[in-house]
Amino acid sequence: MAQIRGTAGYHLQNNNQFGGPGSADTSDPSPLDAIREQTSKVEDWLDTMSEPLKPYLPAIGRFLIVVTFLEDALRIITQWSDQLLYLHDYRHIPRGLTHLFLIINVIMMTACSTAIIIRKRSDQAVVGLLVVVFAQAIGYGLIFDLNFFLRNLSVVGGLLMVLSDSWVRQTKAFAGLPQLDEKDRKMYVQFAGRILLVFLFVGFVFAGEWSIWRVLVSLFGFVACVMVVVGFKAKFSAVMLVLILSIFNLLVNNWWTLHPHHPHKDFAKYDFFQILSIVGGLLLLVNMGPGQFSVDEKKKVY
Repeated sequence: MAQIRGTAGYHLQNNNQFGGPGSADTSDPSPLDAIREQTSKVEDWLDTMSEPLKPYLPAIGRFLIVVTFLEDALRIITQWSDQLLYLHDYRHIPRGLTHLFLIINVIMMTACSTAIIIRKRSDQAVVGLLVVVFAQAIGYGLIFDLNFFLRNLSVVGGLLMVLSDSWVRQTKAFAGLPQLDEKDRKMYVQFAGRILLVFLFVGFVFAGEWSIWRVLVSLFGFVACVMVVVGFKAKFSAVMLVLILSIFNLLVNNWWTLHPHHPHKDFAKYDFFQILSIVGGLLLLVNMGPGQFSVDEKKKVY
């Protein structure tokens, strides 16, 4: 039986062809409506539970986004000789330039990260960290490493979320930017940030050995990533990805349990802080919402 709604449905239900009393509407909601209803309930519960944290969510997100840069600056300082040796012997960079390269990286990562945390000159700080990401990819020769490339795309996505969050608080346009109004700039940057944030999960899917738990996590995470990209129930999906990545990070990248001279300790530590940065970007998404360029916002219009 065709599903009939509105006024026409009301008359048909109360004046059926057999002359009896109107039958109740037995039509079931569509699967999409059922999903929306259930996710809305979960979102309401999450909003209630996270109410005490909401005022601090932007600050937490910003700190987590830049924590990988702060850790990297500390790593360079504490492993100075090893860093110089690698750049000179394996990357064949002249000795004077190796010192200059590391010093500039430490200064920029520390200064720009601090600026983002305290919300001072966030635009310039984001640009500075984007330059660092590109310079390190070239300097350390990792630009063609797929896993490194995907992870850094996600870090860039987190930085774009910081940029979008910064523009919300600006009272005038930043000089030198394209002539788009603030709403348009925020919309496109948020959209680009949402897309880039999920590339970390793409790297996770293609890295490591397959197992049943990895398949399940990959499938669930893939659905959540798609929902984040298109902006459908984006806050709910971002929260789910935060939970998945946080649990994965604690279980797999538990570098603090490894011996100081363990060969994989540095890699696990690097991965741990990079995932924290992507989690920070997702928290900013939860706080700001997906923006105008999303299914969630279009639903409000139509």
